[in-house]
This record gives sequence, structure tokens and C-alpha cells, in this order.
Amino acid sequence: MKIAQIAPLFEAVPPRLYGGTERVVASICDALVKAGHQVDLYASGDSQSKARLIPCRERALRLDPAPLKSDIAAHYTLLDEVRRHAGEYDILHFHTDMLHFPFFEPIASKTLTTLHGRLDMADLPNAFKRWRQFPLVSISNDQRRALPGANWAGTVYHGLDPALYRFNPNPQGGYLAFLGRISPEKRPDRAIAIARKAGIPLKIAAKVDAADLNYYNDVIKPLLNQADVEFIGEITDAQKNDFLGNALALLFPVDWPEPFGLVMIEAMACGTPVIAWRCGSVPEIIEPGRNGFIVTDEHQAAAACHAATTLDRAKVREAFDMRFTSDVMAEHYLKLYKRLAASANDDNLMESQVG
Repeated sequence: MKIAQIAPLFEAVPPRLYGGTERVVASICDALVKAGHQVDLYASGDSQSKARLIPCRERALRLDPAPLKSDIAAHYTLLDEVRRHAGEYDILHFHTDMLHFPFFEPIASKTLTTLHGRLDMADLPNAFKRWRQFPLVSISNDQRRALPGANWAGTVYHGLDPALYRFNPNPQGGYLAFLGRISPEKRPDRAIAIARKAGIPLKIAAKVDAADLNYYNDVIKPLLNQADVEFIGEITDAQKNDFLGNALALLFPVDWPEPFGLVMIEAMACGTPVIAWRCGSVPEIIEPGRNGFIVTDEHQAAAACHAATTLDRAKVREAFDMRFTSDVMAEHYLKLYKRLAASANDDNLMESQVG
């Protein structure tokens, strides 16, 4: 098949530092090329992929030092470039939320849109009803709860290239890990409380967005005044292997309807168990007693920190290999592509017969 992958322009593909959607797009592209398909990636020019890169902006928006930038203008340019070449592809796979809907209405049947974010927002139901002709993919079944009547084509869990993550059967760090973003919904404050209840040091590798700077300064920074909590900041993919692989467990104490939680499978790929709050996608990812534990309060979580050290880390990695590799993800997407392409061809045939 000839497939277009359309990524948002906020981060490079894959991202230099933090960035979930772009990391997943990178995995999809490389796995599809490996499977023998022709793939074009519409993304920022600083992206790297086995797919043919079609740069739609010189640099990704977030790390571009230019003081004034228009993300709307950048994405309009991206969508116009895709639209000019749309006829060349069997499937157009969008990762840009619903931004493309008004521009691609005539060919909605040959598109697939993966929704990467939360969907419990006031204006979304009307929009998805208005553009119901676009087939959608959820990244967990729980993500659909806010939009049960949307045009869901399937659920595809995220996957990552297993070669990028080094399995560590014998962690040497003696610490718990928190990886991601400093924000109220990610609950780094809860992670600190859990680690202190468990009596185990915590290392936090996370970015702080401008929108969350007050939260960091007012809530989190005062909690970093003891030696048992170390704030590292953002880390690269290369640094994740040591950070996650040497941790006793990953803390994932989220307080929002988490659509997927990519960091959970990153930890699993390193053999590191996950202690996660029962929220959003967590029960779909975590198999208690195999790759981690699901908890509902801080006391359970603290006990799970110690129980996690008894789990077989080889089985944690095995759970990743069975369900969350890029090849598994690509296989599921290919089934959807072929089904949608066949349906679009049938529609075109009927239109030509009627005409």
C-alpha cells in the first residue's frame, strides 16, 4: 500500500525530548516501511524516518528559537501540502486531531484519524457529529467513553520499536521513577508522597511547560527540598534506557482520563514494572502481578512499590513484546487500512455505475 502519515508540527518525529504522538508516528512509519509498504511522512524538516520525509516546516515548533510563531499557519501549510498529493495514496493517516476535517470532506472515506488526546471536552461531541464521515481510531477503549457515538473504526494500542529499549534484569538504581510532564493531571505530587510512604528515593525526569510553571513553582518545587527526591528535568530517548531500566518501578499516579500512557510501555520494554492509578486506560495496559500493579490510594501504592521488586522483569518485558511493539501496532493499522481502502473502492465503483 501507499500510505501518507501526517504528524503534528509541534515536535520532530521522533521528538528530541518529550513528545508522545510524534514518537508513536515514528514507530508506525518505520514498522510499515519494514513490512514493505510505501510510506510518506508529512512532518517537520528535523524529523528522521525510514519513510520518505516531506518537510512542511523547517523545524518543529516547540524547540524552534524563533520568538513569534503561528502554529495555525504552519499546520494549514501542512494540510495544503497533503491535499495537493492526496490522490497518490491509498490511505491518508492523520494524527492532527480534527484539524483536517473541513479540508478533506470529499475524500473522508480514504482517511483514518487517530485521536491521541483526551476527549471529554464540551465542544467535541458536536464536531464529531458534524464530520461523522471520518473514520476514527481510539488508542484505548476507555478513551471512547466521552464519545460513544463517534465513527470508531477500531482501537489500536500504541507500540514502540523494541530495539530502542534495553531490557535490564538487574536494576542498580534503588529508586522509583516518574517520567513525563509536570502537570496537575500527571500528579508528580502524588508520586512524591507514594515514594516517601514506601521509604524509597524518587527520581523525576519531566518537562515543565509554560502553562504549568506556576504549578511547578507553587506545588512541586517546595516538595523537592529533601535528598529523597531528585528532579532531573527532560531527558532524551537515549537516557531513558538507564533511567527506566535501573528503576525498581515506574510510578504512574495519574488523575485524569489517560488516553493511553506511553511511558508505561516504555518502562515495560526495559523490564521495569509499573505502579499505576486506576484511571483511564490503565486497566487495559497493566496486568496486575505480571507487569505491575493497579492501585487506588497511596497506601496501596506504597505497598506495591515493595511488591514490584518481586516480579520477574523478564515477564514484564515479555508483556511488552506480546502486545506493545511497533510491529504489532502496524499489523493492527494495516487491517484497518485495507478494510477502509476496500470500502472506498466499493463506494467509487457504485458511484461510477450510477453515473
